[in-house]
Amino acid sequence: MISAGGTGGHVYPALAPIEALRKLNPHLEIHWVGAVGGMEADLVRRADIPYTPIHGAGVVGVGAFKALIGIFRLAVGFLQAMGIVLRFRPHALFVTGGYTAVAVTIACWLLRVPIAVYLPDVEPGSGVRFVARFASLVMVTLPDSRKYFTGKQVVVTGYPLRPEIIAATQQSPQQARAHFGLQPDKRTVFVFGGSRGARSLNHAVLSHAESLVRQAGVQLLHISGTLDWEAVQKARQALPTDVQSAYFVTPYLHEDMGSAFAAADLVVARAGASTLGELPAFALPAILVPYPHAWRYQKVNADALAQSGAAIVQPDEQLQANLFDLIDALVQEPTRLATMRQAARSLAQPNAAERMAQALAGLMTANSVGKKP
Repeated sequence: MISAGGTGGHVYPALAPIEALRKLNPHLEIHWVGAVGGMEADLVRRADIPYTPIHGAGVVGVGAFKALIGIFRLAVGFLQAMGIVLRFRPHALFVTGGYTAVAVTIACWLLRVPIAVYLPDVEPGSGVRFVARFASLVMVTLPDSRKYFTGKQVVVTGYPLRPEIIAATQQSPQQARAHFGLQPDKRTVFVFGGSRGARSLNHAVLSHAESLVRQAGVQLLHISGTLDWEAVQKARQALPTDVQSAYFVTPYLHEDMGSAFAAADLVVARAGASTLGELPAFALPAILVPYPHAWRYQKVNADALAQSGAAIVQPDEQLQANLFDLIDALVQEPTRLATMRQAARSLAQPNAAERMAQALAGLMTANSVGKKP
């Protein structure tokens, strides 16, 4: 099988079902095709999956000159993809997004390799919309996404979480809080904006940290991201001692990310695709702040969770002024918080990775005649 995925949020939702697929068939050969210079290469290789880079580029909404360059890069990528597919003769192609997936998809379609697409977000971008035209199977996180793929076989799988995240759902809040040096029985707000961070979230939580601890009565678990880490650390050290003791901050969490979710009563975060799986898995209410300087997919993700009753959507430009009031109102209304928690829990799909693996296995079985094992 070949997997073609983009960077960032498209990598982890591909790795989880691939790991589940390997459990179904330990002898399965998997190869990952990604972008030249793509930051996903290290993640893929750490998962013991061979990685081959090819060229690719966006051609939509980038201007005429960049579009021409993009077309040339896609043409080069297509020739590279044809060579890879001819060499490996895969039973199936698994796509999660990214511009490199376009070239691989066309190559596989021409060579009659069945294609499965997974959409992590609620609304597909132009790349996923394009490759889905060639797909035998489309898998989606939420039922809301069905409307974008009329005429296709669509399976609602949920968002596939990494095994270590699933394992952390069994942790008690008290255990998880103690792991970070926080008080075991105090309401905890978890703030994060991704591995690089979200500056507006960082500024807002720092400016309200003292009032959140002293007036709202919460403790803070904050992932600053790597870009603002030094500034955030310095600002925290300037806070009163009692506030610092209720405020854990770190640039990023890897293996401990699940524990951070387990520790939380409320989340303040961006609305990337992973929130569609992580928040329901831990039954977490959220204040979601979609990233304002990119395509609208985060807004659509946030709105989907808000419409279910699991989240409140807050525009980025209003966060600084409103963060304290939003958090304080929720923690002072335990009934409302419990209702949001139940709404989040109702969206949980803990077996998403296994469900996707079964679907991929079925696709490969149907195309196994005459193929090498």
